[in-house]
Amino acid sequence: MFKGSIPALVTPFKNGELDMETLKKLVDWHVDQGSHGLVPVGTTGESPTLSHEEHETVIEEVVKAAAGRIPVIAGAGSNNTREGIRLVQHAESVGADAVLVVTPYYNKPTQAGMIAHFTALHEACALPIVIYNIPGRSVIDMSPATMGELAKLPRIIGVKDATGDISRVSKQRASCGADFCQLSGEDATALGFNAHGGVGAISVTANVAPKLCSEFQEATLAGDYAKALEYQDKLMPLHEAIFIEPGVSGAKYAMSRLGLCDEEVRLPLLPISGETRAKIDMAMAHAELI
Repeated sequence: MFKGSIPALVTPFKNGELDMETLKKLVDWHVDQGSHGLVPVGTTGESPTLSHEEHETVIEEVVKAAAGRIPVIAGAGSNNTREGIRLVQHAESVGADAVLVVTPYYNKPTQAGMIAHFTALHEACALPIVIYNIPGRSVIDMSPATMGELAKLPRIIGVKDATGDISRVSKQRASCGADFCQLSGEDATALGFNAHGGVGAISVTANVAPKLCSEFQEATLAGDYAKALEYQDKLMPLHEAIFIEPGVSGAKYAMSRLGLCDEEVRLPLLPISGETRAKIDMAMAHAELI
């Protein structure tokens, strides 16, 4: 259902407030650059520091700006099941194509608790749901067996897998079926992820280099791994440099170098340090972006 390069869209700010004009321009730019979809208000969209009103506004405006040209998978996760239901229902009401729902962070539910949480969200809306499994942030890891149980529900259609464990793709193919939509959540391993049966990536680097990331994904999906490896070599320094400090701060700095948006982030995040700026500059030059 979803495939290719899907940027985890940053949320631009200006003087502490949402910069909606820039957000709309970014959507148009991603369409022009060949991105295959957008994920507004994920972690890279600074969802932890957006108010509920801001969260909903960003999703609504991205859906309007995309205007059906590329799919919008709305960030709608919460560690509060009631709040998650409200978020998925809002995304449905404004016309999102699907929702991305993270495993409940901080609460540390059991595998059975995760099944109950995702089942409740599934029953609350008619949108396709993509599970977001990121143990490094949520502290819990959804097992392939649990994912297989959830995949039996008709609208739980895929996963953004940020475990960094490429073998998970094969394990999840076994538990969820070959048609379950597996998207990488880690740019650096996206090549191997697709070789194991993945179909794309929800990418941070694609905020900065959407055309390269799109062409990289298209090469893997066409089975041209020699060409994909050339793109990987070009992009790898950028994948690494963006994540020296929090990825959204790195991405926004790189985007500011391209004149796309301000590098402003919200506390507790900070703009990146001078040393990291130099490394991102070198990586952008390596990728022939500057």
